[in-house]
Amino acid sequence: MNNILKAFLLTGSVALALVSCELEEEVYSSIYTENFYKTASDAEAAIAAAYDPISDMYGGPAALLSSDLSADQTYPRIAVSRNSLTLFSYDASYTAQRTAGRVNESPQQIWASSYDGIEKCNWVIERVQSTQMDAARKNEIMGEAYFLRAFYHWTVTKNFGDVVVKTKASDVEANAYVGKSAKADVYKQIYSDLDSAVARLPEHSAGLVKGRPSRQAALALYAKAALYNEDWAMSLAKSEAVMTNGYLTLMDSVRDIYDVAKEDIARVENIFAYEAESINSVSGSTSSKSHQMSGLCGPPGNAAPAYGKTTYGSFFAYQAFFNSFDPNDRRRGMLDTVFVKSNGAIVHQKDITPITKDAVLVKKYQDPVSPTGATTNNIPILRMADVYLMAAEAEARNQQGATQKAYDYINAVRARAMIDDLPAGMSLPDFIDAVLQERSWEFFAEGDRWYDLTRTNTFLDVIPNAVNSVYAERHPEARHRYFPIPQDEINANTQLEQNDPWK
Repeated sequence: MNNILKAFLLTGSVALALVSCELEEEVYSSIYTENFYKTASDAEAAIAAAYDPISDMYGGPAALLSSDLSADQTYPRIAVSRNSLTLFSYDASYTAQRTAGRVNESPQQIWASSYDGIEKCNWVIERVQSTQMDAARKNEIMGEAYFLRAFYHWTVTKNFGDVVVKTKASDVEANAYVGKSAKADVYKQIYSDLDSAVARLPEHSAGLVKGRPSRQAALALYAKAALYNEDWAMSLAKSEAVMTNGYLTLMDSVRDIYDVAKEDIARVENIFAYEAESINSVSGSTSSKSHQMSGLCGPPGNAAPAYGKTTYGSFFAYQAFFNSFDPNDRRRGMLDTVFVKSNGAIVHQKDITPITKDAVLVKKYQDPVSPTGATTNNIPILRMADVYLMAAEAEARNQQGATQKAYDYINAVRARAMIDDLPAGMSLPDFIDAVLQERSWEFFAEGDRWYDLTRTNTFLDVIPNAVNSVYAERHPEARHRYFPIPQDEINANTQLEQNDPWK
């Protein structure tokens, strides 16, 4: 049923360009939806399809690489198109990625997947209300659709700025082609959808279906959206609401969050994640959902079995980032400057890769079990450490000073990492810098850092210093705060305009 939905539900303005030019002509997909959404199985299939774009973004994995290859923690092996993000040499057509067949790693994939998801959510929200099925489950499905629509709108606005707010299914062309809205209006819609999701979703618990959002997931997304919107009081309130859940907590060992054998246990911290499972994985799943991160992060030539069965040596951490950790910080243990080959031989840093003598390996996505090309690690999207650090930042900014409560929130994360509390008496700017640095240490290689730099508009100061022997110079411009809207989308939708700096 998912394949049928994919065939007939519109996924973006490029697809919409294929329909008739008559203004109120019935959109091709709506012909097939009139007889759908009638039964409980129809509703379940429809909401399942609305999750697929998450797989498209995180499996690619554009949702991680668009941020991580732009920021100051990690960099790619110089390969066709990957370095265009690191060097800020991309254009509005994403020519390098398209030419290399790597759109799946680019911001263009984020745009396409986000609006694919929004479209599918719109159909669910409009049609499932009248489906004959169990009322409680129907209510949950509606909550999931509102959560996902908010997630997709938030994903696209943090990447592109002013974007299209789309809340109607493309049943006629008037609903298919829509112009941009200001960021303030995008966040207004996100807030509205999350209010609806919070009212409908179940509490987070051990019994929550894998990959489905809980009420706390909606609250955590609400907190993060509000943080990006500089709505400090709202972000703090939603973060603290998440903390009232008795099941969610910080795990004792940060390493366990990423252990493929402990992903069920890790759900006490992972509030919402891309659930990647593959055939012959540790869970024995028959799912084909996977991602590239293990292969990208492991040494070249499949040289280290602990990293995965197929690894390419394409993604490394900067030496300066590695050096920034306190040596006692447990999180530094998810980086390494040596690896062990299958014969037990130790390979030292200078020999990890031919591209540099100071490569640092990222260990968050190690998967020694799964077969070639099918990685089973979950990728965290929202987790409790994020909630605590959002609360610390929002509290300090809201109170115009680093209160004891703000200190308590950040120090909870530092305590788990086995490093000392922050010193008392910090100024507000110094405390915020400390929170942002803590976020950098906590969430590296999780697709988060670039957005911290762009939302605080500090990327122009930070990025030129994130250099090494592979990338000796990096020169972002003010326009790189947001990615250009893909030119294909502008060509297909006459109401859509490019972001001003990219015109």
